[in-house]
Amino acid sequence: MKKSQTRTILGTFTLFMGAIFMMSASGCDKNDTLYTHQKVVIHTEFGDMTVLLSDSTPLHRDNFVKLAEEGFYDNLLFHRVMKGFMVQGGDPNSRDAQQGARLGSGGPGYTVDNEIRADHLHVKGALAAARQPDNVNPDFRSSGSQFYIVDGKTYKPGELKSFENKLRVANPDFSYSEDAVMQYADQGGTPFLDMNYTVFGFVVEGIEIIDSIAANKVNRGNRPLEDIKFTVEVVK
Repeated sequence: MKKSQTRTILGTFTLFMGAIFMMSASGCDKNDTLYTHQKVVIHTEFGDMTVLLSDSTPLHRDNFVKLAEEGFYDNLLFHRVMKGFMVQGGDPNSRDAQQGARLGSGGPGYTVDNEIRADHLHVKGALAAARQPDNVNPDFRSSGSQFYIVDGKTYKPGELKSFENKLRVANPDFSYSEDAVMQYADQGGTPFLDMNYTVFGFVVEGIEIIDSIAANKVNRGNRPLEDIKFTVEVVK
């Protein structure tokens, strides 16, 4: 890996970790600053992605770990892949699915309360929960199992300011930190998803695997022409 790429990944990791520890400065109980930083590894044919789950989103963290330990994610597919946007998986119907079958509607039979946070952003490598559209899901509840990992593209500071102004209509106190502006400009992401989906983890090792997955050819439904399987392992 090039040194510049290493610095970028470390910078994004620092941003995410900093966001977690910001809770201690916002009036939360001091015990909330004690974190275990649960890790999981997403195994793929292109390599492994180590993901740090946020203790600031405990419902999503615990649900993801539970499903992984139960083997729910074993040999599922990244069924929706969009280069420059994200890669999505977690539909149980994707296991052993026939080629061309439409996927994306499956789940464990429940949803999860949203844990959307202004300090958990959609920079490249962010792990977030998929969900149903606003018109049928006004509370922004997350899918019980489907998730996506951000690929995204870079944004200039002026472009990010435009997103910030739009977000402030519903969230008057929202603003992007200097670190966030740097990350979106340097490494990229999908800022138009901020404050709309729950981000609950971040890829801290193997971030280049996102590019390998996103580079695959897909059909009109954005399903890869060649199946891309994954399995999630909880790091004890």
